[in-house]
Amino acid sequence: MLDTTTIGTAKFVQSLPEPEAFAAAMSGGGHVALPDDWYIALTDVVRSRDLIADGRYKAVNMAGVAMISAVMNALESQEIPFIFGGDGAAVTIAPDAVDTVRDVLAKLITFAAEELDLELRASLIPVRDIRKDGFDVQLKQVRLSDAVNNFAFTGGGLSHAEALMKEGRYRVEPAPAGSFPDLTGLSCRWTPVRSDQGKVVSIIVEPGTDIDPQTFSKAVDFLLEFESDGSSSANPIPVDGPNVGWPASGMDLETRTSKQGGSYAWARLKLISETAFAWILFKSSISIGGFDPDHYRRYTSLNTDFRKVQDGLRMTVSLGPEQLTDIENRLEALRKEGKVRYGICVQDSAMLTCYVPSVTQDDHMHFLDGAGGGYAEAASNMQ
Repeated sequence: MLDTTTIGTAKFVQSLPEPEAFAAAMSGGGHVALPDDWYIALTDVVRSRDLIADGRYKAVNMAGVAMISAVMNALESQEIPFIFGGDGAAVTIAPDAVDTVRDVLAKLITFAAEELDLELRASLIPVRDIRKDGFDVQLKQVRLSDAVNNFAFTGGGLSHAEALMKEGRYRVEPAPAGSFPDLTGLSCRWTPVRSDQGKVVSIIVEPGTDIDPQTFSKAVDFLLEFESDGSSSANPIPVDGPNVGWPASGMDLETRTSKQGGSYAWARLKLISETAFAWILFKSSISIGGFDPDHYRRYTSLNTDFRKVQDGLRMTVSLGPEQLTDIENRLEALRKEGKVRYGICVQDSAMLTCYVPSVTQDDHMHFLDGAGGGYAEAASNMQ
């Protein structure tokens, strides 16, 4: 077995087996246990359902993706195991990154309170302690496109870590007033995306009590029949990418993430100029300085995380009425058999929050959630 005790986060990711298609995310081999001395960093927005009901879903999602982008910026690497959960996020890190990530989390709490008017909680939990509680944290790489991989988490440890965070365990305290993490690349400019089939549906499915991973994986196979390259109609984002409007969606939020403690007015003016220029390029399909807008939009669709595995299956997909009814009936039958627990949120559109280190590279990441409650609402509907 690989000795990972002295290997940093990025090197550990590089040592993992080659990424597989999403259909293999829960089944088969390739899952690797995190080292005992690693940590799970988590955040979530307190009372997110109430905030979403008040129409603040963009701010809630922005806070979730902010954690991933801030950690990647601080560690100067995208090779970090991560997952986005709608109103929060989690990353797993090697011990040599703990001090840096703790500082990032502390600044994020302060940033969320001062700039987004959100209460963000955060914890940094040793994997060793997760295992002492009887859970495990295993992961495998899952291919989104030829430029971006996601990570599938199994073993129950990530969900247990979320529960510990919500209990106030391993809490990270906020940084002093005025602290600001590096959120370079964080944006939310795309317009909400409506389903071309009927509805955008956020689904969470978890194993029933005492159900082994193989039984669970086999039970939910029917949800994994969509194509794994992002081109399937199940992906709410069209193959040729989402629409862009101007003024850009989420202008105020992006101004607050980009001002880095400076002048709001100046950051706003700069963003207006940048987004207006980008809008012209997208509308005219003009390539300039290595940036091809049509190519970028196609990779936005490919690089969108509309499906993921976190101790179960999470999906935000485009479904027609008959598909939705069939899925609901099959999940309910599985629930009655004790094989699964599930929650569903049905809404009219989806939204993207993005992490774009460079517009001329293909490794930009796009995080999808439903615009009418999404994963937060689905989690509250678990049965």
